[in-house]
Amino acid sequence: MSNYLVLIYGDEKAIGAGGQGLWDETMKGHNDCGQARDAALRGGEALQGSDTATSLRPTQDGGFTVTDGVFAETKEVLGGYYVIGAADLDEAIAIAKDIPMPFGGVEIRPIQVFG
Repeated sequence: MSNYLVLIYGDEKAIGAGGQGLWDETMKGHNDCGQARDAALRGGEALQGSDTATSLRPTQDGGFTVTDGVFAETKEVLGGYYVIGAADLDEAIAIAKDIPMPFGGVEIRPIQVFG
């Protein structure tokens, strides 16, 4: 059994424009996914909006530059994540298909094990 990180991306403006109905539908979808995939879920959280993000980058002189905003400016931003346990990538994909992703999609990546 391997663990996978499932990153949930979406268009914040489109999601916000969807109003309370879309919000309620999406939250119901996450609750339903959690119940259906409880055995595979290892954790997960929703993130606050991209306007709350802070990016940190090292500078050539050994310091750091701290900026407000996401790491890369894109239409779709990271909105949350799940950590899931799956036998292989095919199973991870099958689990991820249950995750609501209005106006976006997900990225699935194996979690590297050290040692």
